Amino acid sequence: MDHPNPLDDIARFLRRLQWAAVGLFVCWLLWLLAPILTPFVLAALLAWLGDPLVDRLERAGRRRNVAVTLVFTAMALVVLLGLVLLVPTIESQIATLITSMPTYREWFIGTALPWLEARSGLDITGWLDFNRLIELLRSNWERAGGFATTLLGYMSRSGFALLAMVANIVLLPVITFFFLRDWDLLVAKIAALVPRDHTATVGRLASESSDVLGGFLRGQFLVMLILGVMYGVGLWAVGLDLGILIGIIAGLLTFVPYLGPASGIILGCIAALVQYGDWQHVAGVLAVFGIGQVIESYWLTPKLVGDRIGLHPVAVIFAVLAGGQLFGFLGMLLALPVAAVANVLLRYAQERYTHSRLYAGDHPAIVLGEAHDAPVIQYPREPEAE
Repeated sequence: MDHPNPLDDIARFLRRLQWAAVGLFVCWLLWLLAPILTPFVLAALLAWLGDPLVDRLERAGRRRNVAVTLVFTAMALVVLLGLVLLVPTIESQIATLITSMPTYREWFIGTALPWLEARSGLDITGWLDFNRLIELLRSNWERAGGFATTLLGYMSRSGFALLAMVANIVLLPVITFFFLRDWDLLVAKIAALVPRDHTATVGRLASESSDVLGGFLRGQFLVMLILGVMYGVGLWAVGLDLGILIGIIAGLLTFVPYLGPASGIILGCIAALVQYGDWQHVAGVLAVFGIGQVIESYWLTPKLVGDRIGLHPVAVIFAVLAGGQLFGFLGMLLALPVAAVANVLLRYAQERYTHSRLYAGDHPAIVLGEAHDAPVIQYPREPEAE
């Protein structure tokens, strides 16, 4: 039996150390270039999302440039339609919220706090000056105004920041188009740089990462969109003035289990009690979210997201917060792709570990079970004494 050569182990360790140094250098470079990389990363994500549809049109007989033009035009129209529909609606809902702030203040101080103090025995009003807090919140909302006013007021304080924002907006569709057109070529060039001995492994991991990230982003985005529309329309049908805004918030938070519907139920019930003061409208709010949860649990999530994603909601939240802390908005864009790749790499490392000598030991063993399951090791029985 050949014994392992210590020099080979040292060489492997040095290669791994070299790759770790390259990874750290890339992270440092991303941190330096984060302010200018945001449109490129966002364009790459959009191109990656649109490339499967372009490939499908190519297989149907259309040329690459024609397929790219059709997909790019459809994506641009969807974005424009979303902006035209959402921005005025959200601004109107925020204006309604600002107008309703005195009513909410009176309900909170005159109804909610006395009810809570009577049942808890706590002197909450004595601890905090809620009148001053609510007035401060209302004054800040009034100063903020609409989205456009706030944004322009902030950007006008820095001419360079305004130019950078305009440049990013102009560059985004241009870069997205070129990424979408040359996506397969870029993937082929990157694949050509992979060492030949690791082509099969890297290809498998890249395919799994793409499936995980694609399934999560496409599926979860559709779930959030559908539930946001359902919640908003349902609460509007119940009669809530802020129903659309509450529905949008609940839909955006749907990617975290229980947080989206829980926040929507709390906000919807408060809005119903403040606006109407009866339990019939509260029951209507509960019915809207109950129907939405049944549809999500039994149809939307199984059909659109599936069970093979493997990204835990806590991991998603941590990845987004950590990316934002380290690299700002660029880090938030990169958070989910990095989390998906890390998830696939961890599963691969677990698979390698459970098939290694460190896990199985030096005894000959039979490994039972599929590759994705934890293997069951059966050791040979010791020979019985004569």
